[in-house]
Amino acid sequence: MEGTASARPLSIWVVSDGRAGIENQALGLAEAVQRLTPAEIVVKRIQWRSLFDRLPSSLKTPSMLASTSDAVTAPPPDMWPDLWIATGRATLPLSARIKAWSGGRTFVVQTQDPRWAKPRYDLIVAPAHDGLSGDNVFEITGSPHRITPDRIAEAAPAFADRIAPLPHPRVAVLVGGRSKAFDLTEAHAADLADQIADAVRAAGGSLMLTFSRRTPEAAKAVMTARLSDLPGWIWDGTGDNPLFGFLHFADHILVTEDSANMAAEAASTGKPVHILPMVPLKSGDKFARLHDDLAERGATRPFDGTLESWTYEPLAETERAARAVLEAMGTR
Repeated sequence: MEGTASARPLSIWVVSDGRAGIENQALGLAEAVQRLTPAEIVVKRIQWRSLFDRLPSSLKTPSMLASTSDAVTAPPPDMWPDLWIATGRATLPLSARIKAWSGGRTFVVQTQDPRWAKPRYDLIVAPAHDGLSGDNVFEITGSPHRITPDRIAEAAPAFADRIAPLPHPRVAVLVGGRSKAFDLTEAHAADLADQIADAVRAAGGSLMLTFSRRTPEAAKAVMTARLSDLPGWIWDGTGDNPLFGFLHFADHILVTEDSANMAAEAASTGKPVHILPMVPLKSGDKFARLHDDLAERGATRPFDGTLESWTYEPLAETERAARAVLEAMGTR
């Protein structure tokens, strides 16, 4: 299908519960498909009524969707999408049935490990560190995302006035937070901030720092206090998110180890990615597999308090997954 002319563009529905970190996985994969073949993307956001949200996926029906959800069922026969790309638990009751509802018209792709009804999806694009296997499973390093060198270059001019004057090396720091596997305590955050400050000062560089929604307020406050005297920009959450600008202008990227998404996204830039340790809460075998993979590719190294530079081939896993989707659609 790639590179061939068709009577009309491929129609793609991107389906999620609307949370940015979830939606961007499906949307990133859809945009990668669109870069390979003409396509029209429609974003669909769904939520279940609170009374039914915790029901098993097998028991949920479209009548249980909240009134705020976008319409995703029962369109006219010729309006079903060619390609359905969905992410997240909320989408599973629909993804598992959409092929039957569309009369086989729609090719169904689910990202992440669905953990339910796996044979019902045409393709599962799963992180390799999850260890999922099956005839319909396509493994990638990390998760699909929207970061590409071209995309961050396009977004960069909006932030150039503030970032371009900053001294090199410019250090982008992406801080996560508490999860099932890791924590970011106030004491640990203070220690990380001191190490980062020492490295930036020693290099005569500048800082570009952004926190995630999971960053504890105490950790955010102590890091902001200890790093605010450095040249740079600590984004406080107001205004447009400068993440793409940070990634474009950075000479180094520091990422906390708790987020597979942030590490894989950073590794798509081709810039040195330094991994910041977190406080472990339980065995991190999955994360260890991911970080081992990224390190073997030459993308990441543990942060050792210095800003050593190195080069590697930028990861293009979302693009590779998009090619697999088109190949599978072409041979179905």
